[in-house]
Amino acid sequence: METAGRKRLGLLGWPVAHSLSPAMHNAALAALGLPWTYELLPTPPADLAAAVRRLRTEGFIGANVTVPHKQAVLALVDDLTPAARAMGAVNTLFWATPALQGENKAIGTDDGPMVEYGEMRVSRLLGDNTDGSGFIADLLAHGVQVIGQQVLVIGGGGAARAVVFALVAAGAAVTIVNRTLAHAETIAAIVTYHYPAASVSCARFPEALAPAAAGAGLIVNTTSVGMWPDEDAMPWDQALALRPDQIVYDLVYRPRLTTFLRHAQVGGARVIDGLGMLVQQGAAALTRWTGRPAPVAVMRAAAEAALAQH
Repeated sequence: METAGRKRLGLLGWPVAHSLSPAMHNAALAALGLPWTYELLPTPPADLAAAVRRLRTEGFIGANVTVPHKQAVLALVDDLTPAARAMGAVNTLFWATPALQGENKAIGTDDGPMVEYGEMRVSRLLGDNTDGSGFIADLLAHGVQVIGQQVLVIGGGGAARAVVFALVAAGAAVTIVNRTLAHAETIAAIVTYHYPAASVSCARFPEALAPAAAGAGLIVNTTSVGMWPDEDAMPWDQALALRPDQIVYDLVYRPRLTTFLRHAQVGGARVIDGLGMLVQQGAAALTRWTGRPAPVAVMRAAAEAALAQH
């Protein structure tokens, strides 16, 4: 398990057939001149522990984690970064020891000692979360100012946790709506523990959707509702119109223009799809694994080309 011998990356999730990550990351690895591969690792929930064990033994440099495993994987890693620990969700796995000897000093600093077995050195597997930083980076790329923004977040899963943390840290006030109110309340409690002065409220979906949307300048769908192949579904009340002064962001990127975004456009709202967040969170993960600046433009072009093929 020499660090330099790990040449594989992958995506743990269920399902993952729709993912653009292999196209995006393999293009980036080629641009960086790294002979590594990124692959899909379809993992039913019952197989997650075994899949994480295989990462340790089958030459993986790291991995991404997507639904439904972002919280379940917390118990399967050796440690967490402060971001992942605070959010209670993981989307990136990496080794405490640099993957590129001499080029990756920022990765794993102070993450603890290596375990030595004779001449072999085995580093610890860490969980990180780049979803929040990727989301904010894409908002800024679209010229959306977050500080002082009133935001409505739809959903109560791992992606919602990352988005709410990032929004609060950037100075926004957030209302979380979710069918299971307890999930939203858990996120609010965790966020306010870390940010006591934060403005975070919760309401039940769909009953409280209209009043919550009335004061929101930014509305974010963090659920997978409307994602291929269930493209007709929408995490919104069809009778509730959006306004020209609102921005609607859908984390779903396949299709680019979801039913929700089309509905928002009818009301005149500005819409942003989830492809930019996918690219930005992936770029942050790639830098984690390689210690090199990610070729963001290459990654976006590859993601767009792969999406166009579908």
